[in-house]
Amino acid sequence: MATLTLVSAMTRPFVVRRVGAVMFVLTALAPTRRVVAQAATERGATTAAVVAARAALRALPDSTRADAVFSFDSTERSNWYYVPLDRKGVTLARMTAEARARVDSLLATGLSPRGFATAKSIMRHEAILHDIEATGPPAGRRNVRDSSKYYLSVFGAPDESAAWGWRVEGHHLSVNYTGIGRSTQVVSPVFFGANPAKVLSGPHAGLRILAAEEDLARELVEMLDAKQRAVAIFSDTALVEMETRNDPKARALKTEGLRAADMTEPQRTQLRRLVEHYAGRVSATARAHALRDVADGGFGELRFAWAGGTEVGQAHYYRIHGPTILIEYDNQQTNANHIHTVWRDLRHDFGGDLLAEHYRTHKHANPAR
Repeated sequence: MATLTLVSAMTRPFVVRRVGAVMFVLTALAPTRRVVAQAATERGATTAAVVAARAALRALPDSTRADAVFSFDSTERSNWYYVPLDRKGVTLARMTAEARARVDSLLATGLSPRGFATAKSIMRHEAILHDIEATGPPAGRRNVRDSSKYYLSVFGAPDESAAWGWRVEGHHLSVNYTGIGRSTQVVSPVFFGANPAKVLSGPHAGLRILAAEEDLARELVEMLDAKQRAVAIFSDTALVEMETRNDPKARALKTEGLRAADMTEPQRTQLRRLVEHYAGRVSATARAHALRDVADGGFGELRFAWAGGTEVGQAHYYRIHGPTILIEYDNQQTNANHIHTVWRDLRHDFGGDLLAEHYRTHKHANPAR
């Protein structure tokens, strides 16, 4: 560019054309630069997860660490669930304060700041539920409510050049992370739940951990006209639970509900807000991957399906179902004050198709590593 400033005024038309050409080239390169920048960000994200996982494992005593580590091809990796039962892995209760902090750092590599804050709130919610159940039925349940009964499991060796994963899980929380090579993060399935969905009394009265999941969806169904509601609402009775529950493999469900393509623009905008709220639970890298999946399947092909009442306090269920993703929400238990939600990637749950591609291009890769 320095040579351009030395050209005489007689050649300025050429200079202008030359500058224009240079600007054209720079403009053309802009998308490439964005791709490069995004790739660098993704590499940084996977590196952070590797470092955090190694640090979390180092913080565990040798006698405990073995309980946290599984082979990458272990069936335990897809044996996820969200009820308050014993799991394989190492609980926070068995960890030092330093180790717990390391687990927090690891969890933060897979979640956004908002998602991380919600996950921690879900863990603390166990203490609130314990206190509620301690003063009323069922008395026997209070002993399983424990904010330290959340488990760390690591699958394979944390390594930027390999496929590996981790899970942080307990009652109403399951975050499943898969790292594939240097630039791919998949965080799916992701389960968040809350009981009570709204705390009705005591020092935390009014607390709603998953308020947006309920409110954004109800706002959408209220925006529909009578004809659209007839398509979107497939049952007057809420489902008793999410249809896919804790299935180890994500599956497509029956085609029901109103297509995004058949909504008005304001309604599509509201649907997008809801989808992006769920996608926004995870890290920026994983979120970008999740939303690419939505785009790949075609946003217009998403279907919004509702079952149950539409008034606050009535039992209800909804799902957002497309060619590549499935979101399920249920609020039927405990007098419709008990929420379950899940995000599932129909192609890439636990790595899915991306793992097969990784192994094809890295034939030396060992999934049991």
